[in-house]
Amino acid sequence: MGSLQVLIVDDELNIRKTLAIGLESEGHKVVAVSNVQDALAEASRQSFDLAFVDLRLGTDDGLELIPSLLATAPWLKVIVITAYASIDTAVEAMRRGATDYIPKPFTPAQIDLAVRKVFQVRSLEQKVAALQEDLGRQHPEIDFSGQNPQMQKAVKLARQAASSEANLLLRGESGTGKTILARAIHSWSNRAGKPFNIVSCPSIPSELLESELFGHVKGAFTGAIRDNPGRIAASDGGTLLLDEISDLPVSLQPKLLRFIQDREYERVGDAGPRRADVRLIAATNANLEDAIKEGRFREDLYYRLNVITIAIPPLRERPEDIPALANRLLAFHARNNHRSFLGFTDEALKAMTAYSWPGNVRELSNAIERAAILCQANLMGLECLPGNLAGAETEARIGDAVSLEKIEEAHIRRVLAAAKSLQEASATLGIDQATLWRRRKKYGI
Repeated sequence: MGSLQVLIVDDELNIRKTLAIGLESEGHKVVAVSNVQDALAEASRQSFDLAFVDLRLGTDDGLELIPSLLATAPWLKVIVITAYASIDTAVEAMRRGATDYIPKPFTPAQIDLAVRKVFQVRSLEQKVAALQEDLGRQHPEIDFSGQNPQMQKAVKLARQAASSEANLLLRGESGTGKTILARAIHSWSNRAGKPFNIVSCPSIPSELLESELFGHVKGAFTGAIRDNPGRIAASDGGTLLLDEISDLPVSLQPKLLRFIQDREYERVGDAGPRRADVRLIAATNANLEDAIKEGRFREDLYYRLNVITIAIPPLRERPEDIPALANRLLAFHARNNHRSFLGFTDEALKAMTAYSWPGNVRELSNAIERAAILCQANLMGLECLPGNLAGAETEARIGDAVSLEKIEEAHIRRVLAAAKSLQEASATLGIDQATLWRRRKKYGI
């Protein structure tokens, strides 16, 4: 059995000590308090999986504490313990949100059984949450058996780093598979049974990113109609991927730095510090060193995140991996679209291997998904793939004996394939959008 975060609330010192010693001997992390005020204070500082609550806490009623604890952590399992057991109090405890009820005096076996049940439920809840996150965002089965030495080096380093608690920085062009590798690192780590969450820094408006990351309390801002625990709390015990970390607003960087250093943070609208045990993986396709020089990224945050860097090579630098990768993607997309294919023709594989894939694995996957939907043949030929692959063998490259016009066309195609928008592509090329439109018309892009 894995570890749970346990809160004990009982005004009897001997009960607190006995429970704490027994639970800690099983590897659980325990906080024991004697009253309602301290219980709420601890619950506001860190996330718990399980709480043992005595019904009589001096002059306070333990039943009144249950809804308050659940408000701070809806996933919390509350076990009521009492020397004044009755059917009425048991029913009332369940009505207020308790999951179990144990009369005093209890035996170690009773506690052990109750804790095991909670652990099984929490494990299932976390697995369901991970599956729900994946719904509608299916991805091919993870396979890192590539032949390319650079990719083999990256995977070997990822496997070695996975078992540590070090923060990782994944670097690579857009579409190289940073998210897939981050999932793999989580699955190889000791946190595999705990949640894996993703926060995409550029896709969430900067004014909402703090709430998404750290959470907020009800009424913290317009539209905050209920408490939101945030992705850090949801990832407690597990892994959080901060995708495209270079887009994290400068105003949030000190708060993330504090969390990395002290494991403490505050929800929006709540001054009380909270704690969480989360392993961070950051991913970026940007040059963070340039961002530091330009004042867009804190140098101290960079060094905190960059404990171990894993560089993922672009697809054009590992052409030997393309045939096997293409066949795996074809099997995946064929299955999703209820199709069946015998594979690719030699001509199609040759063209895919020769093409530079500016959008990397994502572009390859999109091309094969399109072909899996539209292709009518059992053996997928070059005619089923996007038209720009047909000339891949003669694609212009810098240094070839070709005109500047050919080089320009190839460069514009690659930038357009990798850019998120025409505005981003024109900025990268150093031309305005009207000029880019004319170039696209000229080259038929």
